[in-house]
Amino acid sequence: MYDLAIIGGGPAGVGAGVYAARKKLKTVFITDSFESQSAVSENIQNWIGTVSIPGQELAKNLKKHLEAYANDSVFLKEGEKAESVIKEGDIFKIKTNKSEYEAKTVLIASGSSRRKLNIPGAEEFENKGITYCASCDGPLFSEKDVIVVGGGNAGFETAAQLLAYTKSVTLLHRSPDFKADPVTVEKVLKHPNIKALTNIEIMEVKGDKFVKSIIYKDKEGKVTEMPTEGIFVEIGLVPNTDYAKNLIELDNYDRVPIDPKTQKTKVKGVWAAGDCTDILYHQNNIAAGDGVKALEDIYMFLHAGKD
Repeated sequence: MYDLAIIGGGPAGVGAGVYAARKKLKTVFITDSFESQSAVSENIQNWIGTVSIPGQELAKNLKKHLEAYANDSVFLKEGEKAESVIKEGDIFKIKTNKSEYEAKTVLIASGSSRRKLNIPGAEEFENKGITYCASCDGPLFSEKDVIVVGGGNAGFETAAQLLAYTKSVTLLHRSPDFKADPVTVEKVLKHPNIKALTNIEIMEVKGDKFVKSIIYKDKEGKVTEMPTEGIFVEIGLVPNTDYAKNLIELDNYDRVPIDPKTQKTKVKGVWAAGDCTDILYHQNNIAAGDGVKALEDIYMFLHAGKD
């Protein structure tokens, strides 16, 4: 019987895991891998305390940090993927692809995956001009003409960020109307170096060793090949929460609703942190902090009887 089961090996899960070890909570740490969304980035420049780090190195460092403190408190189950979590009385039973575990509390920190472009060239040029993390890779495209795919808040926030250092931004959106907040749309589109196109069907990405152009079709059926050196994709996230659907009621986007003050869910004994939750902003630093916040509350729950 474990005090805590942590599911997920990204910044949220590892942040909680390190603190669980320091507080001597008997913890089973379940993760398929330590490679979060940022593992694909060649140069992360906003991980606080580290000026620049490749995503793969960050993933290795997260694992090393956890292992350094784990000792006889945190039991790492790498290569295991949670398949289901059920609650029986006050005990949680976690089934993975390899084993089963029991715990008094659960932290869901399994993150999310970027919704990918599903067109010719998208897979070939991923990390070769196509990126799913503007905050990670944006500065690499300084003074270049770039494209943002997506018309929601994330797309416009990415465009606003890129306008600070790129030569120009073209935003392509598949629907006739933007999904972003009108105030955000108005503010971003006032910038002289951005243009936005709606009713756009993206058909193909072309390039050599690196992205060189994107091909799209407008509502009139006209096909255009637009030169570009960078394509930032913001068409949504897919939370990794399928295993928790029988445990907790998810929102319309399959995210875990939480109390942002404590990271608690509506199910007693269950907390969640990171990109799988319904928080407003998704960043590595925020996820790590939320994981720590959750752990502090879990510790109080287990040792101080705080509901």
